[in-house]
Amino acid sequence: MSPTDRLRRYRSMRDFSITGEPSGTEPPPPAGNRFVVQRHRATRLHYDLRLEMGGVLVSWAVPKGPTLDPDVKRMAIHVEDHPLDYYDFEGVIPDGEYGGGDVIVWDWGTWELADGEDPVGAVAEGSLHVDLHGEKLDGRFVLVRRGGGADGEKEQWLLLHKHDEAAVAGWDPEDHPRSVKSGRTNDEVEMAPSATWTSSASFAGPTEEELAALDALPAKDGMWEVGGHEVKLSSLDRVYFPAREGHAAVTKRDLVRYYTTVAPSMLLYLAGRPINMHRFPSGIDEKGFWHKAAPPHTPDWIRQWEYEDASDGDTRDYLVLESAAALAFVSNYGALELHPWTSTADRPHEPTWALIDIDPGTKATFEEAVELARLYRTALEHLDVRGMPKVTGKRGLQIWVPVRPGYTFDDTRDWVETVSRAVGAMVPDLISWEWDVSKRGGKTRLDFTQNAINKTLVAPFSARPAPGAPVSVPITWDELDDPDLRSDRWTVHDVAERLATAGDPLAPLVGLEQALPRL
Repeated sequence: MSPTDRLRRYRSMRDFSITGEPSGTEPPPPAGNRFVVQRHRATRLHYDLRLEMGGVLVSWAVPKGPTLDPDVKRMAIHVEDHPLDYYDFEGVIPDGEYGGGDVIVWDWGTWELADGEDPVGAVAEGSLHVDLHGEKLDGRFVLVRRGGGADGEKEQWLLLHKHDEAAVAGWDPEDHPRSVKSGRTNDEVEMAPSATWTSSASFAGPTEEELAALDALPAKDGMWEVGGHEVKLSSLDRVYFPAREGHAAVTKRDLVRYYTTVAPSMLLYLAGRPINMHRFPSGIDEKGFWHKAAPPHTPDWIRQWEYEDASDGDTRDYLVLESAAALAFVSNYGALELHPWTSTADRPHEPTWALIDIDPGTKATFEEAVELARLYRTALEHLDVRGMPKVTGKRGLQIWVPVRPGYTFDDTRDWVETVSRAVGAMVPDLISWEWDVSKRGGKTRLDFTQNAINKTLVAPFSARPAPGAPVSVPITWDELDDPDLRSDRWTVHDVAERLATAGDPLAPLVGLEQALPRL
């Protein structure tokens, strides 16, 4: 049976003019051995186990979720085949639609057939033995049909883990709630449904095999394939961040690895937006420069956007970064620091964020910046406005406030200025409103002027051109009270651990359509 025939039931159950689920109208080639488990909160919470075979994702709903405990058997209900582009679907299925509820990519990886050579035939026979290699699930799993399937009744199967080296007694999937794709929980996806994307393999980071291939490339140059795209890399052992002050050196190869690995989180803030690059082709010991134009040697698979309203002499053609491979390309180009537009390429004159920039002067301390951020926290709570702080990776803090479509940059700039004037009035001795740095007396500026077209702040998870390769990282409001907090607390070496343990507290606000109250 062809993939098209196998997907007829799936398509008949959904209205793709309403749901953001992929329709699978053009299924990829049938060869493949990926698996995915999606945590799906519909009428009832369940986990969807999907194995790639025969050009589709053969699927089972597992109410209590898969486990590594070999002494626990799980019921699994055989459901309709899903299209391959459902592999990385994460989002919210609208109420009233089949399966309405929030979905995260709970685990993914590859699988191998343990017995026989025909997995489709094994499913038909009712017994499937597979080895899973995921980020959470590992080892030998068995699926065995127990009944059902007659008169339209769904087949009931058992899912169990064998007693092998990967088995873990007492292992509970609910102890591991975050998405392997975005680091988000179901609650965070539910809170910001428009923040989620339907399906794009390009948002995935590199596989272990792809990272091993990056490590194996020669120092001079080579071609690296990641996410289905080939990227030409050169001078991979060039030092971008020299070793100093207790920090190890960071090479171009290291930076390529960092940006591609963090892609699933970082691309939330880059996709669909023109990008401004701060380039340091020879490393941070030499002066960098801003570069906005798409390079002439940009591959065709990287999106470019023409800014039709650009003035004479201004940049017209911008890059729009939407894949791990695109991040590898700009890393190789010496773009250490990435600044996305506040608006999207589709609506360049409508910001999606109102930006608050706490910019410490030469005599200001980070503790003063934290004090100001706390005042903003109180102001936003009073106004019932949601926003989230972010350390800049250098000395300051920023607060990003999501806004609904329809606002102009004048609207967001005026609103941020009004709030900032009120905050500044609480601690006038700490603040200077002077535009000229030399006239500020070393005090902090509450900068509202970045709320303008083609004025940008550093992207979440962007590296900064400073010793140790610090990174701009979103934090929670409560972390402002952490005595160990520093603006450059995280570097390219430990952001992955930060995401794994704390997730991204700003992610739930991406795409939140929030009205700004009158002031």
